Amino acid sequence: MAEEFFTREFDNGLTLVAQRMLGVSSSAITIALPAGSSHDPPAGAGAASTGAFWLLRGAGDRDTRQINDVLDSLGSQHHEAAQSEHLLVSAAQLGRNLPKVLEVYADILRRPRLADETFSACRDLVAQTLDGLEDEPMRNCHVLMREKFYPSPLGRNPLGTKESLAAMRPAPMRSHLKAHLTPSGAIMAVAGKFDWKELSETVEKQFSDWDGPAPAEVQTSPAEQGVTHLTKDTAQVQITLAYPAATINDELYYAARVTQMILCGGMGARLFTEVREKRALVYAVVARYHNIKGYAGMFVYAGTTPQRAQETLDVTVGELRRLADGVTEDELARARTQLKSALIMQGESTFARADALAGDFYHLGRLRGLDEISAAIDAVTVDDVMGYVRAYPAENLTMLTIGPDELKVSCT
Repeated sequence: MAEEFFTREFDNGLTLVAQRMLGVSSSAITIALPAGSSHDPPAGAGAASTGAFWLLRGAGDRDTRQINDVLDSLGSQHHEAAQSEHLLVSAAQLGRNLPKVLEVYADILRRPRLADETFSACRDLVAQTLDGLEDEPMRNCHVLMREKFYPSPLGRNPLGTKESLAAMRPAPMRSHLKAHLTPSGAIMAVAGKFDWKELSETVEKQFSDWDGPAPAEVQTSPAEQGVTHLTKDTAQVQITLAYPAATINDELYYAARVTQMILCGGMGARLFTEVREKRALVYAVVARYHNIKGYAGMFVYAGTTPQRAQETLDVTVGELRRLADGVTEDELARARTQLKSALIMQGESTFARADALAGDFYHLGRLRGLDEISAAIDAVTVDDVMGYVRAYPAENLTMLTIGPDELKVSCT
């Protein structure tokens, strides 16, 4: 049966998008608000992440405990997060409970209390998460690399800094959030089991009279990029590389994702085979594709020891550049299978589908189904991959290393 999609745009700027999924009893919502970390005030980095917690600390007639109790009673599993461009609030529950959950979220988004007495705890949760990055080297490097690779403030760490969090106060934060909790540019995505007429009418009732101006467009400054070394006397060395990749609306996008899998899609992929299996240089090596609107990058991470660090870097860069020598049909077939497995299995989750629908509408202005994605991956050929590698070679590398000694690499 053909995949069913629905779209409705409201006069206040809110867009509702939805996909009905057969064979599921749950439904999930993701609401993408134009209040991400790139919108944080200049001296308030971390505002979006703090706000994600603060929104649920009382809204409308309910205090924090009452909000949690009503969501629990509806079987709703909720999640809040700040990304570069959006503050995301998400919830998954049985489809029959979706209208009641939307009523609760109407209070959370339109009538949050944002009380002084609940602010410090929210800010402290963000500070704890920021401190915890030190215990997650791969994630920490990815966060630091995004700051270097993307134009500022698009790559800003959503968690802010110790200094910005310590200086944050409730009154300015409240004003900032209220200015950015607006329907203009907001996307509400729903996936799973629902009745479209009921859903559309519920959203109209709860959100159509929500008003507010569109936030100002983010002003950017050029990316730092280049080579950075952070000296740290550790028994491990973290190496992160990034270089430009095709964006999601580029005709080479699927070739970019297949290329990522050739590099790092399973135990037969190039980086795992050459850097880890053959030479035992690393305890971890990963290639990831990452994009924000208008920009994308291939991010490569390797964790190793000081004694093996230079060789690890040399071999890793060599493998990235060896793509230009060609790929085989066997590599292509394996990469396509890995990519389809990753995207489609993830897409069978209502939570993941709701996130994907919001992202598709934001980046593409339309919705993609799993059938379309699968067919597009199957259509990628060796020539497409080679065309992509020529268009986006592993040159002009941005590099970040953390460890005792600086490393040498030709980044051009």
